[in-house]
Amino acid sequence: MIEVSKEDHVTVIKLDRPPVNALCTEMLDELEDSLEDLSDARCVVITGEGKAFVAGADISEMKDMTPEEAHEFSRKGHGVFGKIRELPIPVISAVNGYALGGGLELAMTADMIVASDRAQFGQPEVGLGIIPGFGGTQMLSRLVGPSHAKELIFTGKTIDAQRALEIGLVNKVVPGEELMDTVMNIAKTISSNGPAAVSLAKSSIDDGLELVMDEALELEASNFERCFSTEDQKEGMEAFLSKRKPEFKGE
Repeated sequence: MIEVSKEDHVTVIKLDRPPVNALCTEMLDELEDSLEDLSDARCVVITGEGKAFVAGADISEMKDMTPEEAHEFSRKGHGVFGKIRELPIPVISAVNGYALGGGLELAMTADMIVASDRAQFGQPEVGLGIIPGFGGTQMLSRLVGPSHAKELIFTGKTIDAQRALEIGLVNKVVPGEELMDTVMNIAKTISSNGPAAVSLAKSSIDDGLELVMDEALELEASNFERCFSTEDQKEGMEAFLSKRKPEFKGE
């Protein structure tokens, strides 16, 4: 259900559970396991196989859950998706098709979303008598603002890639046949920069959002200081002054 491949310093995680890659407990377990071996990765790409990125959680598994079982299923999704959000390296979602319900929630765990022009996005859970349970009520409102989030969640409607771009849900929309080439080019560009600096930049942004400005600026200054204890900083600046391409080792 989960396929992992590596190219240079980019790890690609592909969800492949026909027909629409619906998330079930076993698939969440495999997704979590795929995060264990990222030692050489400087960027992670998550995508889907076929016509869907992920078209939601597995309704057949959820249908007869007790309230207690539903709570545990929600917390399991929170745990796995939280591990993706907390990765110290950048994550890109390459949304190739339907990203609905749990699929949109998975896409939003990434640092950026690049979408095919055929992609569709939505949180249709209210039409099933439930609410988003894998973090959608929180991630979507933080990403596009509470007004757009409430519109999508309350109506359960699906939007196309262009509308997702307009409201700030995705970073870029490209023709479907160009999706993976575009995403891999972005991932390789990220990977060519100082790994320690990219990681510290990510933590500065993510952690800083939870702080008041003065505290966030102090966090930035501390992480800026940490850069100067790395070999990446020495190599990057020496390469710049020598007018050559840096060779970062991630130290």
